[in-house]
Amino acid sequence: MATTHPIQIGCCGWSYDDWLGPFYPEGTRSGDYLTSYAQRFDLVEVDSTFYRTPSLKMVEGWHAKTPDHFRFSLKLPQVITHEKMLRDCSEERDGFLAAARLLGEKLHSVCLQFGYFNKQKFPSLNAFLKVLDPFLADWPDDVPAAVEIRNKNWLTPAFADCLRRHNAALVLVQQSWMPTPGDVMKKLDVFTGPFAYLRLLGDRDAIEKITTTWNKVVVDRTDELKRVAQALTELSIKVPVLAFVNNHYAGFGPETADTLRQLIKQYA
Repeated sequence: MATTHPIQIGCCGWSYDDWLGPFYPEGTRSGDYLTSYAQRFDLVEVDSTFYRTPSLKMVEGWHAKTPDHFRFSLKLPQVITHEKMLRDCSEERDGFLAAARLLGEKLHSVCLQFGYFNKQKFPSLNAFLKVLDPFLADWPDDVPAAVEIRNKNWLTPAFADCLRRHNAALVLVQQSWMPTPGDVMKKLDVFTGPFAYLRLLGDRDAIEKITTTWNKVVVDRTDELKRVAQALTELSIKVPVLAFVNNHYAGFGPETADTLRQLIKQYA
């Protein structure tokens, strides 16, 4: 199956002391982790921005420590997605965007990751879309957005159409309680924005019963990764593709990402 657009693989974050030795050379200082990471991967999803907007100095440091071709996807702060749930958050949004824009051409996109919404938060998908639609309408055109939801029954044409109206990518996830990317692709037109975005998240609770040290693969997900590689290849026929691997997926993000890159070559 020939690809017509690039498939880029990266990790969810880089600030892991557990990677010292198996990934970062022994003796690497934590302040040099990103520089070392960028020698092996050309993009990263920044998880820390989910917890707070980074300082301007911090973002400038990310830019300075990475080569020109390197790209970042930043997670939108949880105060917007989880606490205020997109309401009355223009101040927080603008503060975050001011910091994010310091990455310049290295800012690939922003990931709006939502949690599972119960009936008290949003009684239905329509109620959520009534908030999401105007939020995306006000989102700036110069910062591409990708949207992840964790209510599996909300993965419908209505949700996809909302994203498509605003040229926002639909985030596909490989996660324990969500349908697989391949299953979503069979029932839905997932091409809603200028790129495809996939996150390999796994089962956090299950893997933490095995390990909380993230320096080696502890769950063999080879068969599942083959299906992910095939899905990414299918997506790449239409748009550029990004995929990010979390440590919690199999135990060690960089090794899983490398395995996925090798598997993709089999379908190219």
